[in-house]
Amino acid sequence: MPRIIDVVEFLDNVGNEVVHREPPDGPGDFRLGSQVIVRESQRAVFFRDGKALDVFLPGRHTITTANIPILASIIGLATSGKSPFPAEVVFVNMKDFLDQKWGTPEPLAFRDSELGMVRLRSFGTFAFQIKDVPLFVNGIVGQQGIYTTSSLENYLRSIIIAKMTDVLGELKKSVLDLPSMYSEIGAGTKAQLADDFAAIGLTLKALYVSAITPTEETTKAIDERAAMGAIGDMDKYMKFKAARAMGDAANQPGGAGGGMMQAGMGLGAGAGLGATMAGMMAQAMQAQPAAKPAANVVACPACGTANPVGAKFCNSCGAKMSAGTVKCPTCGTENAAGAKFCSNDGTKL
Repeated sequence: MPRIIDVVEFLDNVGNEVVHREPPDGPGDFRLGSQVIVRESQRAVFFRDGKALDVFLPGRHTITTANIPILASIIGLATSGKSPFPAEVVFVNMKDFLDQKWGTPEPLAFRDSELGMVRLRSFGTFAFQIKDVPLFVNGIVGQQGIYTTSSLENYLRSIIIAKMTDVLGELKKSVLDLPSMYSEIGAGTKAQLADDFAAIGLTLKALYVSAITPTEETTKAIDERAAMGAIGDMDKYMKFKAARAMGDAANQPGGAGGGMMQAGMGLGAGAGLGATMAGMMAQAMQAQPAAKPAANVVACPACGTANPVGAKFCNSCGAKMSAGTVKCPTCGTENAAGAKFCSNDGTKL
C-alpha cells in the first residue's frame, strides 16, 4: 500500500540541486491537509497528472481546496476530502549557479583562413539563474521530463555548444588568432543564448571561454608551419640537413649483415652530398675573378727583396742588381744568379 504523505520538503545541504522532485520515484499519495515546506532559496511547484497546479513561495503551505481550487473537482468531497490522490512536488533552487562547466564532447571541424581545415575542442564556464519558475518548470520539467540536475546541465551544455559552433564558424579566423578573441567569442555566444535561456525561464548571467584547443593532428600541422617559418632559407636548410645526415650515417655502427647496407647507404648519401658540394664549389670558383700569374722577379743579392727581372738596383736597399744576375747570350734577358737556363728563351747559360 503506498505511503500517504503528510509533510513534504527538500533539504539540499550542498546547494547544487537545480530541480528536485518529491517523491523522487514518481507521484506519491497526498491528501488534503498535507504540508509542503519551502525554504527561502526555493520555490515549489505542485503537480498532479503532469499538470502544474500551484507555485509555493518560501514558508509552510497546507494543501487545501482553498489554495488549490482545482483539487475540489479532482478529489471529490464525498469522503470529506480525506481520500488520497497521486501528486508530486518539484522544488526549484533560486540561487545563482556559478562555475558551471561546458565543453565539446568531440572535436568540431572548422574552415581555417591559414591552415585550411582544423578540428578544435573548446570548453569554459557559465553562470545562470532561474527567473520564471512556472515557465521553467513547464518548459523543462513538464515538457522535457527533466527531473535531475545532471540532465538539466547536459541540456544547457548542448545549447551552448550549438551557439558556440555557430559563432566560431562565422568568425572565419585562423586558430592562431583565436586566443586573442576569447572575450569576444564568449560575449557573442552569450548574446545569442539570451533568447534560448529566456524561453525556458532562465537568465544566463555569464559565459566564459577558457580554451579553444586543436587536436593532435592539427597541432602537428601548426608546429610544422612554425618550423618552416623559423627556417627561412629552405635551400640552406636542406643542405644543412644533408650534411648532418651524412655525418650521422658515418657514425652508425656496422654489423655483420647490416654493415654493407649501411655502407651502401653511406656511399649513396656521400655521393649525393659530394655532387651537391662539387656544384657549390664550382659556383663559388666561377664567382671569383681569375688570379693573375705572378711576374718574373729576381732576389736582391744584398737583402733578398724580390725585384722585377731587369732591375739595375734593388728597390729596397739600393744594391746593384747586375752582380747577382746572369745575362742570356741569345736574348740578353737578365736571369737570377745560378740559373741554368734562360727564363725567356731557354738558352743554356
